[in-house]
Amino acid sequence: MPDLSQDHLLARLAGNGDPNSADNAWAALAATEPEPARPGAPVESSAEATRSAAGEKKLDELLGRVKQLVGAKTPPQPAAETANEDAFLPVEPSSLREADLSEALIEELILKYLLSVGNTTGRTVADQIKLPFKLIEERLRQVKNDQLVVYRGTAPMNDYEYQLTDMGRERARRYVEHCSYFGAAPVSLKDYVRGIEAQSLTKQHPTADDLERAFSDLLLSKRMMRRLGPAINSGRGLFLYGAPGNGKSSIAERVTRAFGDYIWIPRAIAIDGEILRLFDPSNHEEAPLEQVAGLLDSHVDKRWIRIRRPTIIVGGELTMTSLEVTLNTSTGISEAPLQLKSNCGTLVIDDFGRQRMSTDELLNRWIVPLEKRFDFLNLPNGKKVQVPFDQLIVFSTNLEPKDLVDDAFLRRIPYKIDVVDPSEEEFRELFKIMAPKLGFEHCEDAVDYLIETHYKGRPFRCCQPRDLLMQIRNYCNFQKQPPQMTPELFDFAVENYFAVM
Repeated sequence: MPDLSQDHLLARLAGNGDPNSADNAWAALAATEPEPARPGAPVESSAEATRSAAGEKKLDELLGRVKQLVGAKTPPQPAAETANEDAFLPVEPSSLREADLSEALIEELILKYLLSVGNTTGRTVADQIKLPFKLIEERLRQVKNDQLVVYRGTAPMNDYEYQLTDMGRERARRYVEHCSYFGAAPVSLKDYVRGIEAQSLTKQHPTADDLERAFSDLLLSKRMMRRLGPAINSGRGLFLYGAPGNGKSSIAERVTRAFGDYIWIPRAIAIDGEILRLFDPSNHEEAPLEQVAGLLDSHVDKRWIRIRRPTIIVGGELTMTSLEVTLNTSTGISEAPLQLKSNCGTLVIDDFGRQRMSTDELLNRWIVPLEKRFDFLNLPNGKKVQVPFDQLIVFSTNLEPKDLVDDAFLRRIPYKIDVVDPSEEEFRELFKIMAPKLGFEHCEDAVDYLIETHYKGRPFRCCQPRDLLMQIRNYCNFQKQPPQMTPELFDFAVENYFAVM
């Protein structure tokens, strides 16, 4: 007869097969050489062996039906296999203590959400707060015992529909007066710092191939690539300066592509009783993680969100307020500053020197973070906290850096790269690249005419092939004729484009 021990049955029900099989962990513990038969010991007859095999088959069929009924699942794969290229994968907490959350905070989020929607099921509340249902279910049971909610009805999967009582509604209103936030439960500052350290730019070392991929849609000289490579590898900061129109902003926008594609950030952070909203759809692009056989989704902490490594670009609109925690007084919700939102990515200060704030203000604000790689933020409650300052800062300007900042600051920006004018050969190559993209058939004779006629003493700029061809295309569309590169149309485009230049 087959072995019907408790361990045997548990192993089979768990989907692990026979505990004595070679591919089972238990088999490793029991993998010893069989003892030789003792003289006089009974030998199993062929009939008994047949009955044993038949019993084993019946047992397999029975266990298979049981597993179908209980919906047995394949054991989850290790995080290292499912994370693929992700260096950090937040794991779903098994308790509020592990999530570093207080019961009072969870109660507050539940009551404010119920005040907003009226009534809903427990699983909907769990989806809103981004915590496992088993943790939310415990708190819902407690607030019901406290007579803050009542059952309005039953719901599938051993759930109920909840509604606030008068006492619960009054308490929820008091919570809303302080802060109206009822989104995802916040992540502790300690866990956020740990996540940033695991995904830090200092751990990324882009190679020449990575740079080629990042700037594949730009025409950059080998000299420029050799200069950009070490600067990007430093993960610190760089100045891109030079004449306008040579692609400084385009280069700055693509720097992030040289690093890993994705990172994880919390939707919100809890800092000394304050909730700081970090995920910003206007600056962050969500990149949902692909599920592996429907298993991964249930093991990731949904308080975190996977995004493309951020590239945040600010120009003349930048003010000192953008670099500090801002409190919305009407909602009581605090918003993270730009440097926190750009951690593990790139923060581009475009048109540096033309901001509404003076360059001295900006540089004095960042002179320590640029060197120490951490920043201090002032919270609305008056406390000051230390946070990571882990991004590549790119200052893009068509002004001379030494005319904008002093030597002390320039020392903290180790790389200063002059984005020079293209050569004539590169200028011609840009026309070859842009012509098919804008619907033209490239004509070398027309480009020869343009250079010989209109570029005597006039510097080449990287943006001009695109801009001149767009002038011609717009004219052709107006005249209802196919776009084409001709000397006459280049004369028209140059007259418009360089009218006051």
